[in-house]
Amino acid sequence: MRLKAELHLHIEGTLEPELVVELARRNRIDLPTFDVEAIRARYDFTNLQSFLDVYYENMAVLRTEQDFYDLAAAYLRRAAEQGVRHAEIFFDPQAHLGRGVPLEVVFGGLSAALKDGDVPAALILCFLRDRGPEEAEQVLRAALPYRDLFIGVGLDSAEVGYPPSLFRRVFDIAAGERLHRVAHAGEEGGPDYVWEALDVLRVERVDHGIRAMEDPRLVARLRDERIPLTVCPLSNVRLRAVPSLRAHILPAMLDEGLVVTVNSDDPAYFGGYVEDNYEALRRELGLTDEQLDRIARNSFEAAFVYEA
Repeated sequence: MRLKAELHLHIEGTLEPELVVELARRNRIDLPTFDVEAIRARYDFTNLQSFLDVYYENMAVLRTEQDFYDLAAAYLRRAAEQGVRHAEIFFDPQAHLGRGVPLEVVFGGLSAALKDGDVPAALILCFLRDRGPEEAEQVLRAALPYRDLFIGVGLDSAEVGYPPSLFRRVFDIAAGERLHRVAHAGEEGGPDYVWEALDVLRVERVDHGIRAMEDPRLVARLRDERIPLTVCPLSNVRLRAVPSLRAHILPAMLDEGLVVTVNSDDPAYFGGYVEDNYEALRRELGLTDEQLDRIARNSFEAAFVYEA
C-alpha cells in the first residue's frame, strides 16, 4: 500500500451508520431506525440531491464537542490504515449552525481530534453554495476568531444554479486573510464552472474537475499551470456523474499530464475510503503501479501544508 495525502474529504461524510446510532443514543435523538444495515441500505443515490437529503438527516446526531471529536478521530484512524500520511479535511459549519450548534463546539471537537490523531491533518472551512454568498461571508467573518484552526476555505454542495462567481467577495476576503482557496467545480457543472473557480475565485485546487476534460483549452491551462484536481472516483459513480468506474475519464486526465489526485469525498456513503479508491482504479480501469504512484506523488505536491 502506497503512502498518500487525502485532499478531498468531507468530515461529515465519514459518519458511518454505527456512529450515527451511537451518537443518536448518546444524545437521546429518535431515529427512524436504529438498525445499522437499514440505515446503510438508504445509501443508494440517484443524484447529488438524493445523497444530500440523507447526509443532512444523519448529521443531526452531531451535537457536542465530543461528537465532533469522535467523528474526526474515527476518520483519522481509518486514514492511517489506508496509507494516508497527511489530510486536509473539509467541514461545513453552516450545516451545524443551522441546527443550533455553535462554531466553538465544531472547532473545539474537530481541532482536538486533529491534535490527538496519528495522521497530520488540517481543516478547510467550506461554504454551502445553496445558502448563498451573503451567508457565506457571515460565516467566514464569524470563523475568523478561530483563524489559527483552519488553513483555507472551500465551496461545496450542489453545483448547478450556484456558479462560483456568486462567491467572489467572500473568496476575496479569504485571500486577504491569506487563506488557501479551493472549490467544487466541474462535477455537475460544466467547464465554465472550472473557469470561474480559477479566474473569479482564484482557487489553488479544483475539487472534482472531471468535466474540465470537455474543454481542450482548459485542459491545457490546468496542465501548464499545474493546478491540482482532487478527483473522487467512487463518489462520481455513486452520484451518477459517470455511468461506471470503467467509463471514468481519469486515465485520460493522466494521459494529458494533469495533476490528478484521488480521494474518497464522503466515504461512509460512497463505498470506500481512499485506498479503496486506488484499488478500484487498479481493478476496474487497469491502472498500473506507475500510474498509481504518480497519483500518490501528486497528492503530496498538491497539499498546502505537508512537510516531508
